[in-house]
Amino acid sequence: MTTPQPSDRTSHQLPQPESHEALLQLLARRERELAAARRMSEVFSQHIKLQDLLEQGLHIALDVVSAENGSILLADTDKRTLVFYHSIGQKPVPSGTEVPWHEGIAGTVYRTGVPEIVPDAQTDARHFKKVDEATGAVTHDMITIPLKRWEGDPIGVIQVMNKRGEGVLGPDDLAILTIISALAAAAIEHTRLVEAAKLAEVAQLIGDISHDIKNLLMPIVCGTGILQSEINELQNYIPDSETKRAKASRELCDEVIAMLKDDAHRIHDRVAEIADAVKDASTPLDFSACEVAGIVSNVFRSLGILAREKHVRLLTENLELLPLIVADQRRLYTAFFNLINNAIAEVPADGSVTVCGQPPTVENKIVVSIIDTGRGMPPEVRDRLFTKHAISTKPGGTGLGTKIVKDVVEAHGGTIWVESELGAGTKIHIRLPHAPGESTSRPP
Repeated sequence: MTTPQPSDRTSHQLPQPESHEALLQLLARRERELAAARRMSEVFSQHIKLQDLLEQGLHIALDVVSAENGSILLADTDKRTLVFYHSIGQKPVPSGTEVPWHEGIAGTVYRTGVPEIVPDAQTDARHFKKVDEATGAVTHDMITIPLKRWEGDPIGVIQVMNKRGEGVLGPDDLAILTIISALAAAAIEHTRLVEAAKLAEVAQLIGDISHDIKNLLMPIVCGTGILQSEINELQNYIPDSETKRAKASRELCDEVIAMLKDDAHRIHDRVAEIADAVKDASTPLDFSACEVAGIVSNVFRSLGILAREKHVRLLTENLELLPLIVADQRRLYTAFFNLINNAIAEVPADGSVTVCGQPPTVENKIVVSIIDTGRGMPPEVRDRLFTKHAISTKPGGTGLGTKIVKDVVEAHGGTIWVESELGAGTKIHIRLPHAPGESTSRPP
């Protein structure tokens, strides 16, 4: 009888839990992972905006690991910062808040691509305690995980903080967040690609519209020239007794004709600027010496009828004290037009919009402020006004106008910031260098 010999093949067996309790824990974790993946898949199968996608993804992350607070930060490769895109908590971090990606726990995880479990953030020297101070929260336990697909570089990080109840965030929670992170990163990249494709299509469409508008405006420009010639000829047939009255009428007609010509050209330029903003591009600036007072005066002339209809006063203060600056007059006109037009819409009857100038400081920079007596802004709108996540409060608004303003100011090497409270009006400040290329400091 032959004795059975041991097989040359090594027996491959799955690791067995040490006890029945360990098996139940493993099954419970797998169930949570599958539930999280299912919920994430349901969210990401919807046709939603990136901001909504991030918000719902973060809610799921906090729910499945029973955490109190959390944030999603995405990388801004131009500025080398991590930007808070969405935050959940008793007092969330304002969207658009930036932190350097070479600092903090979030920065470490982003740069290394390796997640970290921190049992007590208060004892970790890398923790940004200023964020806690700003939000009024105290971060205890924390998990920070890179936001990336199974393979590839991170595009940001997810942070969850403060486990509810007893215990702290641990390895089981990290396993679930890894799944959420991978699905979220894939969905974010897909959404960005779709949005980029849509923007390219819109930019092409706007380019076609711009060409059509130029053709439609041409008869208006030519017609104003013919009208000007007719008025000049009729002037020769006016009796001497009517000369005084005719002179006043002639001056009014000349002013209206000049306004029509200027605004016809600006309409075409404005469409081109919108196309640039959609494409996230910009035409080169045409620098020359210019007066801010003159630019604002032209804006007031264009918006004067609208302001009168709404019984809103357009005022200036100290603009005559500002020196000549080197700038692109057309682009600055667009920025001031957007801001003043938006302000008029927010001001009740008998209110005012004032453009105020502050002469150069020791840094050789001027500040121009647009101050209105309107209804003001809630914090969530104010804090995101000049960021990539601007919210429009107008029906059908896109927030594109504020992006155009920000692009113009930054193209001149300037800075823009806002002060506003509900019921207390709004102040928007623009700091501009005397000439391009001069450094600027951040707003106070």
